Amino acid sequence: MPQPSPARSVIPHDGTQWAARHMPLLASTMQTFGAAFAGRRIGICLHIEPKTAVLVSYLAQAGADVVITGSPGTTQEDTADALRDFGVTVVGHRSDTLDQHRKNIEQVVESQPDLILDNGADLIEAVIARGGLPGLIGATEETTTGGLRIRSWDSPPAFPVIVINDSRLKLLVENEFGVGQSVVQGFMNATNLMLPGAHATVVGYGPCGRGVADTLARLGARVSVADTDPYRALEAVMAGHRVGDLRDLLPQTQLLFLATGHPDVIGSAEIEALRDGTLIAGVGHMPWELDTRALGEQTTSVRRSGASGQERSVHQLHDGREITVLADTKMINLTAAKGNPIQAMDLGLTLQARSLAAIATGEALSLVNGTQAVPAPIDRQVAADLVHVLTRI
Repeated sequence: MPQPSPARSVIPHDGTQWAARHMPLLASTMQTFGAAFAGRRIGICLHIEPKTAVLVSYLAQAGADVVITGSPGTTQEDTADALRDFGVTVVGHRSDTLDQHRKNIEQVVESQPDLILDNGADLIEAVIARGGLPGLIGATEETTTGGLRIRSWDSPPAFPVIVINDSRLKLLVENEFGVGQSVVQGFMNATNLMLPGAHATVVGYGPCGRGVADTLARLGARVSVADTDPYRALEAVMAGHRVGDLRDLLPQTQLLFLATGHPDVIGSAEIEALRDGTLIAGVGHMPWELDTRALGEQTTSVRRSGASGQERSVHQLHDGREITVLADTKMINLTAAKGNPIQAMDLGLTLQARSLAAIATGEALSLVNGTQAVPAPIDRQVAADLVHVLTRI
């Protein structure tokens, strides 16, 4: 594995420089493949925080023209300002509404990117809606949510889209271990509550939900899991979790984590089943797993408290119960913590950079139009590099 160049630097921002110190995979990848981005315009929609800024810094130093907007509600303003000072075009702010976010997406698309790095398929959808872009040669999509969204369309994109979350390596390292740690950390930051002995239910036992459930259990919570997929339910049983029908689990649940990626999983009937005092936190990419309209119909008053990013909305229901929603179910690991751990993001962003480089150079990896997993040779090489990093001490 090539060693990162000591001359490579990142934006002068404390958080980004600290992150870069612990991201050797990305530094090495950009040293080897950075030339692929020279002269390219790259449109990005991603959480704007220090780890992302490391990648953006490297792309800019490699000669790329980067235009980036944040995913809704997750932009760290000091990081965004530091990127702007570095010469990167940053569109939007943390406080932007979903309507403003859509306008931000349009502005990125209007920059006519050659390559797209997306998070939730917002950019890719905007490109498809306008009939494509003349110079666009391909894209990466970070999330499972985005991959499912693209695959639901009647026609696939007329360019390659590499879905990073389809990587076996990323599912194992970042989604299971990284998300588990950061979600629980965000929950603890937002609530200052103890986990040992608490009744926690995780809805969805995919890689992210698995990581959250297993982390909660290791910290002493009594964990239940609801998943309609019998294989995932079996996995949860084998991991030692209580498994059952969601409505049967809710009356005992104190802490509810939503990790399915699907809308309206918690609807009117589920809200009726919640116990007094339940706290609800979002894990999935979009804040839509709780049916807010159904909750509003049962709510008589709302009290809001907490610092920015750690907001708590206490809903007084018509029957006297109180239900607390954290950060409107936006991703708690980004609203109340600093996102996934640095080393996990080093892996994910390395897969992004390596996949984008393969698209940019036309590398012989049998890429096709539409969605596909990270090519196996890239996945295996990055896995081998990560083994080297973790065992060299």
